[in-house]
Order: sequence, then C-alpha cells, then structure tokens
Amino acid sequence: MTGRLAGKSALVTGASRGIGRATALLLAREGAAVAVNYAERGDAAEEVIATIRQAGGQALALRADVASQPEVAAMVTQALDAFGRLDVLVNNAAVSHPGNLLTLDEARLDEMIGVNLKGVVHCCRAATPGMIERRSGKIVNIASIAALGTALPDTTPYAMTKAAVITLTKRLALELGPHGINVNAICPGFIRTEMAAASVDERGFEAIAGKAMLGRIGRPEDIAAAALFLASDEAAFITAQILTVDGGRTDFLSHSG
Repeated sequence: MTGRLAGKSALVTGASRGIGRATALLLAREGAAVAVNYAERGDAAEEVIATIRQAGGQALALRADVASQPEVAAMVTQALDAFGRLDVLVNNAAVSHPGNLLTLDEARLDEMIGVNLKGVVHCCRAATPGMIERRSGKIVNIASIAALGTALPDTTPYAMTKAAVITLTKRLALELGPHGINVNAICPGFIRTEMAAASVDERGFEAIAGKAMLGRIGRPEDIAAAALFLASDEAAFITAQILTVDGGRTDFLSHSG
C-alpha cells in the first residue's frame, strides 16, 4: 500500500471503537500495518481488522488490558512477531467514571489510574526498546481537554489522570528525544463516542456543542486526523507538544497557566 505511513507498523490501544477505531482505520488507509488492541470488545476489533483487510491492508487484533504489564508485554511481542517492528504507538485506551472528591468510589479511581496512566507507561516501556534500537519512532498519547481544566462537573478524577498523561508526555519526550523518538499528545474535546454517550444525552451533546466556537461536537475522525499527522514524517521536528482538538471550547475553569 502507498500513503503517508507506507511500510510502517502501528499499535493502537483501545481500538475496537470510537477514537481508537477511527485512528486504526486511518493509519491503515495511509499504508501502516496496524495492531488493533482491545480489552473486551473482541467482535468489534475483528470488524475493524476485517475492514482494513478488505481494503488491502494488514492488521491483527490483540487482546490486552493495558493496566496489566504482563498482558501489554505479551501484546507487544505478538505485534513484533507479526510485523517485525513497531514504528508508531497510539496510546488511546481509557476509561471514565463520573465523580468528585466526595463521591468517587476508590476502586473506580484505581481503574482509571491503571488504564489511563499506567497503561501509557506499560505500552511505552514495551514498545520503545525497538524504537531506541532503530533510533526512530512516534508515540501519540490521547489525553483530554479535561486535563486542561474544562468546567464540566463530575470529571475531576478523570481529569487528574489525563493531566498526568500530559506531564508524562513531556517527560518521555525529554528522555526519548536523544534516541530519535517523538512523543506528543492530543487533547480531544467532547467527541461523539459510545463512552461519551454513556454519560451525556442528546440535550447534553447540544449544550456542550454550544460551548465550542465551531458549534459542534467532535467526531472520532477529527482526532484520528491529528494522530495521523503526529505519526507521520510531517511531524518529524515536533515533540513534547500537546495538540488541542476541541472545536474551540470556551468553558475553562480559570485563566491561570
């Protein structure tokens, strides 16, 4: 296949639906062989790889809970066995549970920390040795504008984990830059996904759309396009950056840096 990622391979976590699915499909369309990670939705992951293969691409589905270091290590080994190398890692897998300081269940907080933060650490640690050896690689972490301080209630624990992803992105860029590896993050705004629909009804979607300068809710493809750019050679001199893709949201908590 030809395209901006021709001859390269990628691992996208949480790729059976939503942003991950759109990203996996777009990277494949641009020539990458794609490992489609999932935790529970095996049927949906198989549909993603079937779509890629029908278009002439190369893909495989890999089950792993990114919160588990052994499962991540096994997943990356399978991807390397299939593709020979990993050029791109998109850390997209995430969970979100509503709550605030006084209401959040601790087990749910631990789950968010495990998937949203430790999952990024596990995947980066497993995927980077080969990138370091080749002195080349692109890591794209999916954070959230919640981490930047949007004023949406009951998102404090989720925002906390995603804020940690932003800091981790910058620290990994510093550590991995001398090895030729670019590390960046995307902060999506409110995107119409199954995860979003589980917490907001249609009236809620409309209210949040009204807080964006472009007057609409984002699509998974909007984030996939940003991930493709950061994974491509066009972003070769970009690292440690946080790209906000939110339609121009205006509802932030404060003006402090």
